[in-house]
Amino acid sequence: MARLSELVKDYVLLEGACAAGIATTETLRGGPPSTDLSYVLPGARSAVCFALKLDQTLIPPYLSKKDRLSHEKDNFRTNFLASGMALGLAKYLEQKGHPSVPIAANEVYRPETPRGRLDMMPDISLRYLAVRSGVASFGLSGNVLRRDGGAGIILGAVVTTAELEPTDPLPEEENYCDGCRLCMASCASQMMDPDVKTEVTLGGKTFTYSKRRDYLRCEFVCGGFTGLHSSGKWSTWSPGRFRIPDREEDFLPALASSVEAYNRRPVMEGGHLHVLMDSKLYMTCANCQLVCVPDKEERKRRHRMLVEGGCVVQNPDGTLEAVPPEEAARRVARMSPEVRSLYERI
Repeated sequence: MARLSELVKDYVLLEGACAAGIATTETLRGGPPSTDLSYVLPGARSAVCFALKLDQTLIPPYLSKKDRLSHEKDNFRTNFLASGMALGLAKYLEQKGHPSVPIAANEVYRPETPRGRLDMMPDISLRYLAVRSGVASFGLSGNVLRRDGGAGIILGAVVTTAELEPTDPLPEEENYCDGCRLCMASCASQMMDPDVKTEVTLGGKTFTYSKRRDYLRCEFVCGGFTGLHSSGKWSTWSPGRFRIPDREEDFLPALASSVEAYNRRPVMEGGHLHVLMDSKLYMTCANCQLVCVPDKEERKRRHRMLVEGGCVVQNPDGTLEAVPPEEAARRVARMSPEVRSLYERI
C-alpha cells in the first residue's frame, strides 16, 4: 500500500495537479455527513484528493469586468479536467483490484436534504478532503487555498476501497490567510458570517472558517439571477438588479420570483448547462475565491478592480457591458417596462 499510495499521487501530479494527498476513513473520523466516504462507495477506506490551478492571468480582467468569457472557459474546463482526471485514476485503481469511484469537481448534490439539491450539499466535500490530506488550507471565507495558487484552485478526488496511507494537513505557517476580510467585502450576497465561526473536527484535528449563511444567498447571486451590491456602486458580471434580501427566510421567494425573468433574458455567449437550472449557467461571480492570493497588496488591487469596475448592464443582443453605476441606472430606467422587469422589480 505504501507503493500504491505514492503511485496514485504521482498519477494526478503527472497529469497537471499542483498538489495531491490522501485522506482515510480514520483521518476523516468525526466529520460531517459529507465526509462519509461510504455514501458513494460502500467499503471505502480512503480518498485521493488533488488540486489544479486556475489561470491567474485571466482573473484580473474578469474582476475588473473587462473580459468575462476567458476566465469562464478556463474555470469550466479546469473543473471538467479535474473530473476527468478523477475518472482516469478511478479506472487505474479498479484495474489494480481496488473498486473506486471518481468524485466530480462540482455540481453533484445530495437529493435527500430538506430542500433537496437546492441545498447544494455535495456527495463528498472536496474541501474537507483537501484540508485533511494536506492539499490546501482553509481561508476565512471557507474556500481552500495554497501558497502557490491562492484560492484560485479546483479540487478533484477519487474514493477507493484501497487502504492507502494518509498524508498530513499542511502546517499552520503554510496558511497565508490573515483575516483581511476582502473575501467578505467582495461578496454581494453576504454569504459569510463576519462574527460566527464554523469548527470541523476530522480525525482529531480541528479546522475553522467563517460560518456560511443559507446557500440560497450564493445561488441567488453566484447563479447570476442578481448581482448589484447593496451600495449600488458595483456589481458582479450579472446584469440582474433584484434586491438582495437581508433575512434568510426571504431568499427562497426572491430566488423563485427571479427565475422566470432570468430565463427570458437574451442569450449570452458562453455558459453551460447546470443541474439546478433550465437555462444556461454563466460565470458571473466567485469573487470571494478570485480576489484571494498570498500577496496582500494584490488582494487589495483585485478588490479595487471589482468595486471600481462599475455595474454590468445587458444589451438587447445579449452582450454585457460594465458602465459607471449612474449610467447603469439610467440605462435600466430607459428600458420598456417589459424588458426592465427582466433585471429588476418594477
